[in-house]
Amino acid sequence: MNYNITKIRSELSSNGVLRAAINMSNILLVTDKMSDGTPIGVSPDMAQELAKNLNLKLELIPYSSPGEISDDAGKNKWDICNIGAEPQRAEKINFSSAYAEIQATYLVKSNSTISNIEDVDMDGKTISVADRSAYCLWLERNIKNAKLLTTDGVENSVDNFINKNLDALAGLRPQLMETVKTINDSKLLEGYFMSVQQAIGTSKENTEASKYIADFVENMKVSGFVKNLILKHKVDGKLSVAKLA
Repeated sequence: MNYNITKIRSELSSNGVLRAAINMSNILLVTDKMSDGTPIGVSPDMAQELAKNLNLKLELIPYSSPGEISDDAGKNKWDICNIGAEPQRAEKINFSSAYAEIQATYLVKSNSTISNIEDVDMDGKTISVADRSAYCLWLERNIKNAKLLTTDGVENSVDNFINKNLDALAGLRPQLMETVKTINDSKLLEGYFMSVQQAIGTSKENTEASKYIADFVENMKVSGFVKNLILKHKVDGKLSVAKLA
């Protein structure tokens, strides 16, 4: 497809710099940071490659949560964002298809009557979950019988599960694989209730740029670039290349 690169550059940047909002709470996409706080990982590298292809300089803007990134949509605080593509967020942001995905599941007590994913959504059950995370947004749309106890941040959701003796803790499987080691008599459920679709988003006003970014993401999957990033940052087996659109 032929693109008007000049228009794309003007939509994404007014000064030759691409500002990329990065979710620092996703430990699979941001695996480390430099001494000055600059994030390192799959997500920053995807932003860097996009900037390189458009001959733009890159400025990474760290955020503590995806909800805060979404809140700043339309406020001219970032040009692209690398977060989970969810319907609520898509009301304000144009997303590409996913370049990577992460399974979300539940942690429960070892003696829990909950033995599979389906058992969680029952009357009388309460799920602890980090507010405005992609999997929390999914649960808000899909849980019919259980109650959700939302709180700010993953650590607080873990604390609530423990201290309030809740029935299940929702989270990304790789993160919960570490959490289960710290909570006595706990276990992870097999399977997953959803996969967080990690994508690149931009303003809905950026019509030409949105098309370009969509093709960019597909090309990065087909070429093996995303898979190489997963291997480079040692998150293979935890982060998967998303299917082609």
